[in-house]
Amino acid sequence: MRVLVATDAWRPQINGVVRSLEYLASEAPSLGAEITFLTPADFRTVPLPGYPEIRLALPTIRRIARAIAAARPDSVHIATEGPIGWISRHVCQTRGYPFTTSYHTRFPEYLAARLPVPLRWSYAALRRFHNGGDGIMVGSPSLEQALRAHGFRRLMPWSRGVDAELFCPRAERPLAFPAPVFLYVGRVAVEKNLDAFLGLDLPGSKVVVGDGPLRGSLQARFPQVHFLGTRTGRALADVYASADVMVFPSLTDTFGMVILEALACGLPVAAFPVMGPLDVIGKSGCGCLDHDLRRAALGALLVPREKCRAHALTFTWRESVRQFLDNIGRAHAAPARAAVTGATA
Repeated sequence: MRVLVATDAWRPQINGVVRSLEYLASEAPSLGAEITFLTPADFRTVPLPGYPEIRLALPTIRRIARAIAAARPDSVHIATEGPIGWISRHVCQTRGYPFTTSYHTRFPEYLAARLPVPLRWSYAALRRFHNGGDGIMVGSPSLEQALRAHGFRRLMPWSRGVDAELFCPRAERPLAFPAPVFLYVGRVAVEKNLDAFLGLDLPGSKVVVGDGPLRGSLQARFPQVHFLGTRTGRALADVYASADVMVFPSLTDTFGMVILEALACGLPVAAFPVMGPLDVIGKSGCGCLDHDLRRAALGALLVPREKCRAHALTFTWRESVRQFLDNIGRAHAAPARAAVTGATA
């Protein structure tokens, strides 16, 4: 099976979408599939307004049509709703390529956090985008339920995994901060709700790993917090291994892959009881979910680290990729294709 993945999210971006696609490419050959990509690296780009570290591709219909034809895919998977995603969707629909999509980011909520755009407008656009394909892959049951309520159809589960060899417990802490250490990993942006964590009265140290448009202002407001910037690979694993609790304050994430990385390092998680944490942590006992984030953070200190590691090991990238490929096979089966042909987006 040859699958072409069209994505606006790509290196050097550091986020869950990019990491998921990287692991998809590495694991798929062992399962009999070949994954190729159509990314911003193939086009001229400009900085995304308000987020200059993200480059926005400027593709054309002709170039994308030529790229898809050259790849000769059995299926196209559209991972994002940016310029590459929209034009790839158009080419697939007008030239008969079967395609699926995935819903990674709650853009209506992100947009509403920045601009006075009604949620119903954003959801209408995304519903049109995704319902035009043969299936929509979603990372969690909570997201599936939410999207179904907004009129999205043909939803299919696609969970995530974790590199349990890279992210693992350590006998000693590589980095020394006054304990207990409460850690956040992710973008430093308004949609991540970082104020809810940084404003807490907690003992020990608060550590933030990541970068983004709010980093400068938050560093000025919270000078006692350790802002380490972007860390990846072994350097990121070192920070996890040096912490006591991972605090995940986001109210809008669809999954939260950093939660799995923290758990794999034996790090309990404190979060609000919302989409993402509810799906990953659930009733596993590997963290504390509470509308009072301070109470959750302090409660997580009591969670056995070995329980966290054991739960994380139930999420593998191989199973995630197998699920992805199975979804494509089911989505493009004859009954599903016939249903799509007669449906309106």
